[in-house]
Amino acid sequence: MKWGVVVFPGSNCDQDCHDVLKNGLRQGVDFIWHKSTTQNIRGYDVIVLPGGFSYGDYLRAGAMAKFSPVMKEVVAFAKQGGLVLGICNGFQVLVETGLLPGALLKNASLKFVCDTITLNVENQRNPFTNRYQKNEKIRMPVAHMEGNYFIDQKGLEKLKKNHQIIFRYVENPNGSLENIAGVSNEKGNVLGLMPHPERNSEKLLGGEDGKRLFESALVYLESHRQ
Repeated sequence: MKWGVVVFPGSNCDQDCHDVLKNGLRQGVDFIWHKSTTQNIRGYDVIVLPGGFSYGDYLRAGAMAKFSPVMKEVVAFAKQGGLVLGICNGFQVLVETGLLPGALLKNASLKFVCDTITLNVENQRNPFTNRYQKNEKIRMPVAHMEGNYFIDQKGLEKLKKNHQIIFRYVENPNGSLENIAGVSNEKGNVLGLMPHPERNSEKLLGGEDGKRLFESALVYLESHRQ
């Protein structure tokens, strides 16, 4: 499989994602610069928007990155059914582009949160979660200032109806509505989450719960090959 990791000015988890995919999972993976266009996106199976501080998080986290040329291509890729994963700042970018519903506000504490937390797997039937069990408790690090997920009541009901809430916090670190830590689009091919799976993908770093998220995408793609 071929993975692409988008790099914005200010991305700082792109190398981590690249390392997990290349050395941990032995996948073909390239960095995709934010000014890339159609020619550079064609041929990938999964696009990853990594964590960091794209464009310095000016205005609002992810607000400027959505105007990068590459995001027009990522939106088109997602609408064609391609798998897209947004981690932390990548989740914020996906929300800003409208690929995912809701908003990510400043943490309720108004402080940067950096910790390892426990998540509950709400939906194990997503392309990125088939290697987990429903209601399984897993551990992943978080590191963010604007991770407080919010959506209006109508949107929340829609998320629940369509099983788009993929992860919830067991211990809510940021004030997110109903402990929501990760959501998908209606089709399920776009996932955004605030925790960092790439930082929990090696036993040396404390565990491999995050690695299974990437492995799930591989299982999904293998099962859908023509």
